[in-house]
Amino acid sequence: MRQEQFVARHQPEWKAFEHWLQTRGGSARDARGTPNTGVATDEDIPARYRRICQQLALARKRGYSPAVVDRLQGLMQRGHNLLYRTPPPRWRRAAEFLLADFPRLVRSEPGCMWAAAVLFAGPLLLMFVLLQYYPELVHGVMAPEDIAGLERMYDPSDPNHKLGRESGTDWQMFGVYIWNNISIGLKTFAGGLLAGVGALLVLVVNGVSIGTAFGHLHQIGSGDPLWRFVAGHAPFELTAIVLAGGAGLRLGLNLIAPGRQRRIDALVAAGVKGAKLCVGIATMLLIAAFIEAFWSSTQSIPATVKYSVSGVLWTLVLLWLWRGGRGGGSDAS
Repeated sequence: MRQEQFVARHQPEWKAFEHWLQTRGGSARDARGTPNTGVATDEDIPARYRRICQQLALARKRGYSPAVVDRLQGLMQRGHNLLYRTPPPRWRRAAEFLLADFPRLVRSEPGCMWAAAVLFAGPLLLMFVLLQYYPELVHGVMAPEDIAGLERMYDPSDPNHKLGRESGTDWQMFGVYIWNNISIGLKTFAGGLLAGVGALLVLVVNGVSIGTAFGHLHQIGSGDPLWRFVAGHAPFELTAIVLAGGAGLRLGLNLIAPGRQRRIDALVAAGVKGAKLCVGIATMLLIAAFIEAFWSSTQSIPATVKYSVSGVLWTLVLLWLWRGGRGGGSDAS
């Protein structure tokens, strides 16, 4: 085979391998989880690497030009270094996932994530505003005993809201918050299996219930203890609920509109991406539970401090999701 024919035949494969090397084995899938044409994925890299080694041997045997041989030699050497290097420690891989891979996954589904944000924040804000003008609406959403319990819990005249909870119960409440937060996140994601309707309903119902609680307490003048309580953990908890909803919506969309893929393949692709998203979401909810148990419950901390810390955390969370992983490989967005 002439050199020109050899290069023309294998050029696309070399470029795909080069792209994978440049992204250091990063995701080579598009926003729907479908392999991009001509781009090497992690699963087929070992086979591609072996073929490049064979092509390098052929190029040397046939006396092809140094440019071709050197290129194949470089691809082989770089591939060897990447495939056979010592894997990084688990803590480093976990940190890389949370700091870079997870934000990229979130940004790879902008439509679903923004839709989830609207479905959650829209009803929340609507109920909050409506209750300032029509206080009686609270009885259409909450039972009388639930309203009474909510008012007792955040009664500004309660001494507990001035002194804070006994520290001995912090660890117990930490466990309660973990269970509550993560169960909501998983239900929101799993609701996507009901053609996305389940995730949609969980987002709307949570938005309505939270907006009702906030709106009612604010309207009767008991909002201060609640605002100070939720300020710290809200950046992680509320954002995680939205992300879980976005992952659930993607699951539902792939189920009802698989595109050119088989329905089962589209569902598996969304499930794999959703499972990875759930790891990051669970971490966010774990952080939220820790803050809720050991910071939010301490009402003796001045409101100014709590709101300032909340502002810093909101800024960090949004910057992390917006900028995390950019410049360190291919961005899924």
